[in-house]
Amino acid sequence: MSVIEVNNLTKDYGSGRGVFDVSLSVNEGEVFGFLGPNGAGKSTTIRHLLGFSKPQSGECKIFGKDTFQKYYEILSSVGYIPGEIALPAGLTGYGFIEMMQKLQHNKNDARLKEMLGLFELKDNVLKGETKRMSLGVKRKLAVVTAFMSDPEVLILDEPTSGLDPVMQEVFIKFIEDEKARGKTVLLSSHIFSEVDATCDRIAIIKDGRIVSQFLADDLKHASQKTYKIRLCDGAEFDRFMSDSKNTNAFTVIKNRPGSLSVTLSTSDDKVNDVIAILSKYSMTEFTHRKETLEDYFMKFYKEDRTFEGVNGV
Repeated sequence: MSVIEVNNLTKDYGSGRGVFDVSLSVNEGEVFGFLGPNGAGKSTTIRHLLGFSKPQSGECKIFGKDTFQKYYEILSSVGYIPGEIALPAGLTGYGFIEMMQKLQHNKNDARLKEMLGLFELKDNVLKGETKRMSLGVKRKLAVVTAFMSDPEVLILDEPTSGLDPVMQEVFIKFIEDEKARGKTVLLSSHIFSEVDATCDRIAIIKDGRIVSQFLADDLKHASQKTYKIRLCDGAEFDRFMSDSKNTNAFTVIKNRPGSLSVTLSTSDDKVNDVIAILSKYSMTEFTHRKETLEDYFMKFYKEDRTFEGVNGV
């Protein structure tokens, strides 16, 4: 059963900005990854999904209810972590928690205590003013308030941004545990490792449009092969890059002139052709590895020169 539905969502802000005919669904008990760099349309989609904005066309539903029209009916069932954390001024950490409990119409002291312990929010920190908190503490406070009512649906927009590596691992383990409890999760992120570690299905968004949706397991068992080569010098690197534009035997998904390295992808049936082509060049390195989520993602962004916000950590 689909708990979250986005059907043909369009919101055009002009100049190519917005989201265009976006459709996705998240089944009950599933963790769905929504992957793309900053500005690709992830947060815009989520704002509409939560009923914060009215679609230009299309619809968003949670539990079969239109989220813009039935916002207050679904609010208590949804935990949300925004991409940008802006806590109200004039409140302590405890004050913010109390405010969120009233908004959620749900007070679960046992769950709150569990969450505060898990994310290491101490009493002395929570007694302090929110405006003086570090980004990491604000992020942990947002995580705690999103989960403290034990909601059935979790919508997470860049949830680990600002967390240190230890807390990122704690968060990933927590999401795995929530999935085991049957929670439904939409995880929007640009961090490949957390999407790869937690998600059952993944959608990639580029320029406001979904360019791929797939099962995470399908990628792990894909017939694609990925090779990394390192050319012997700059001239050989330039020759290879020039020649690579005229073959369909492989796709260059990453190249780094400074280190003379190239990562390329091919299918099982073209491996022999690739080996024959590579034999024409002088190389200092040739390694094979399984195609990763990052490799697959970069196929859609390989023509872009920069990937602001995309992080392979």
